[in-house]
Amino acid sequence: MSAPPDYYTEDKEKALDSVEDEVVYAEAAPDRVIASRFGVLGPLLSRLFASGVEARGVERVPENQRESKNALNNLLMWWSVNAVLTTIPVGVLAQSVFTLSFGNAVATIICFGALGGIATAFIATLGPITGLRTMIITRFSSGYFGGTIYSVLNILTQLGFSTTAVILGGQTLANINPGTLPLVVGIIIIGVCCLIPCFIGYDMIHIYERYAWIVTSVIMLFLWGLGGKAGYDINTQKPLEDTGRALSADILSFGGIVFGSFSGWAPVAADYNCRLPADTPRVRVFLLTFFGLFIPICFVEILGAALMTITDPAYIAAFEGGSTGGLIAQVLSPWGHFGQFVLVLLALSVIGNNIPNTYSTGLSIQALGRPFAIIPRFFWVFLAFVVYTVAGVAGREHFSAILSNFLSILSYWTAFFIVIVAEEHFIFRRKNGPLGGYNLDDYDTPSKLPSGIAGILAMCFGIAGAVVGMSEVWYTGPLGKMAGAAYGADLGFELAAAFSAVTYPPLRALEIKLIGR
Repeated sequence: MSAPPDYYTEDKEKALDSVEDEVVYAEAAPDRVIASRFGVLGPLLSRLFASGVEARGVERVPENQRESKNALNNLLMWWSVNAVLTTIPVGVLAQSVFTLSFGNAVATIICFGALGGIATAFIATLGPITGLRTMIITRFSSGYFGGTIYSVLNILTQLGFSTTAVILGGQTLANINPGTLPLVVGIIIIGVCCLIPCFIGYDMIHIYERYAWIVTSVIMLFLWGLGGKAGYDINTQKPLEDTGRALSADILSFGGIVFGSFSGWAPVAADYNCRLPADTPRVRVFLLTFFGLFIPICFVEILGAALMTITDPAYIAAFEGGSTGGLIAQVLSPWGHFGQFVLVLLALSVIGNNIPNTYSTGLSIQALGRPFAIIPRFFWVFLAFVVYTVAGVAGREHFSAILSNFLSILSYWTAFFIVIVAEEHFIFRRKNGPLGGYNLDDYDTPSKLPSGIAGILAMCFGIAGAVVGMSEVWYTGPLGKMAGAAYGADLGFELAAAFSAVTYPPLRALEIKLIGR
């Protein structure tokens, strides 16, 4: 590859000898490259980037442009993202949908949460190693086309997360003073607030998430205390809980949702630490990310399960009339106007949760291929905002159904995605492995990346595993039906991971032997 030419050369045709040269350009100074592509809009874009809007998209971050100032954000960012309003409804589902007792709900959250946290923390370690965004990293196992498939799945995932986030935030704002703020307006307010930091980009996101956890964690403590004052009855669900195989099915199905609430961050985990130095200790990144996920998610999901044990008729009516947002408004009602103020802050906490969804949707659209990558990141971020806000308005009356079905399905594909990336890393990219590491300069050169045949076939096997093991309202697979009682048990993510884990290594070894990459 030739050395990077001068960005300011007047004859761009001479300067850019090949696509590879332009990739090197984009890595070194993406703002100049983007401005040069858009003719008369170039000066406007240059001023926009000069004002602080991030120009870098999915281009690799060179080692000489890395910085260590956000290392602790591997913990603080994920804490801020998850110690929020949108985590509470996951715990609520344990009893409202699966009729689990409080004890079984807590055990399921901790066990399946630990599994999801480990998986996501591993993906996070690849950010500093490669300097690449998560969806680009998938190209080293599943090829350029396989990476595009993952990008499509991730776009749908993040838009789904965003839709549930803006609905719940809007519900909570609407419940502050019922009848004064329409739910539609609340959804739009939350959406706009999420757009602003994502439009600006990476540095603004880290600044916000570095401190947001403080306020949201205090609010969660308030809710725990006020719920206790109202009276937790941890045995109230016992008479309604299933037994035998039906209980096992409930635990497995709820466990899949919990796993999805953790593993749903895996497809974006490297997006927020790819600017850390390549020599950042991997164990440190892993542990900070794991605890940044595990502690707040478990704490808040268990809170959601605990609130459902309150037997006061007013609280039950609040949940039935206003879903999770109505229940939380009732919990804060003893504090009067201050409780309403806390409810406003709680609704706005959704912003912290939805920022990664919005930002990474833009990156995933760019990762679809070069025609998408040349469009500035902030344009795709704005498009994502429009899509999930409209979807939130359209689906605002079906929050619980959207959440339970979406998180279950989400856990299926993230399971085989994590397995395939992990096996590529530990088996084929290890120092003494068949490929001897990552040739990071190849990330945008399809002819030098894997063909993707092995990764895509393993992906298909993972989908097959999910189909035979899943248990949803609209479909139950044969193995899922055998594992449970009347409604089956959801084994989707377990079988998706297992089928891919078994098939990927031999397929990839054969691919390397026949194709050489």
